Amino acid sequence: MSLALVFPGQGSQVVGMGKAIADAFPVARALFAEVDEALHEKLTAIIWDGPADALMLTENAQPALMAVSLAIMRVLQAEAGLEVQRDVAYVAGHSLGEYSALAAAGSLAVGDTARLLRIRGRAMQRAVPVGTGAMAALMGLDVGEVVTIAGDAAQGQVCEVANDNGASQVVISGNKAAVERAVEIARAKGAKRAVMLPVSAPFHCALMRPAAETMAQALAAVTIRPPAVPLVCNVLARPIVETSEIARRLVDQVTGTVRWRESVAVMVDAGVTTFCEVGAGKVLSGLIKRVAAARGIAVGTPSDIDSVRAELGRVDATA
Repeated sequence: MSLALVFPGQGSQVVGMGKAIADAFPVARALFAEVDEALHEKLTAIIWDGPADALMLTENAQPALMAVSLAIMRVLQAEAGLEVQRDVAYVAGHSLGEYSALAAAGSLAVGDTARLLRIRGRAMQRAVPVGTGAMAALMGLDVGEVVTIAGDAAQGQVCEVANDNGASQVVISGNKAAVERAVEIARAKGAKRAVMLPVSAPFHCALMRPAAETMAQALAAVTIRPPAVPLVCNVLARPIVETSEIARRLVDQVTGTVRWRESVAVMVDAGVTTFCEVGAGKVLSGLIKRVAAARGIAVGTPSDIDSVRAELGRVDATA
């Protein structure tokens, strides 16, 4: 098996995403309606019509991105004949995309996933007072160098690696002053770019501990089933299938590093040659092409469905 499905995280959202898929395919419209029903509101109105600042809110962006990904999954299953257990080796997602991946693999129900991401978004936003935390992207340094820089910059505060995206793209997170110090140190050490990010909270660092506690309670209240295929999880960068470990690692993920570079490498080493990014944007496909000898296919519009149908034909031919 040579195909993995990957699911985007926050930052890929844009007003109008998923609308063409919903207009073209009844199964996609039904998925969006299911998410609206689970949240007891018309999230689809914000996804398709905005305003943009409402969609950018973490509590809306997270379930919205999941809804788009799962709507596309429904179309892939109905129109391209995709069967996860038969056709896919692994699923993985970047941050909130891990929830989309689990839902796509049958581990989480759609309604539960929407509600969990609404809780997660609110909890992450409220964990730290506005203006206290920050994030920055450091380009041109490897993750080991960034770990050292973050440690030097902390000075008793929090400054940690939030995302190891690969291709010398590392994101740090923590107290604003510490992150600003890290940016200056990185520039002095020859980073190609070191920039503060326009985010509303310092995700994936120790400051998110209150949100992790909230998610532990929320996850304990839902049913998690074994996924149809293994999930390559963010914080371990290795496949997992056991339900109690899935819940535990989703909690760890709130404060832990998204080890995306290593996750891609693990899948490639296991024989994955093609990654299908299911959802809004092409961020993960771009990263994968830069960090691995593998193909990346982004599926976000009706015209992209044929690409997956063709890829499944290649998988069947080599099985």
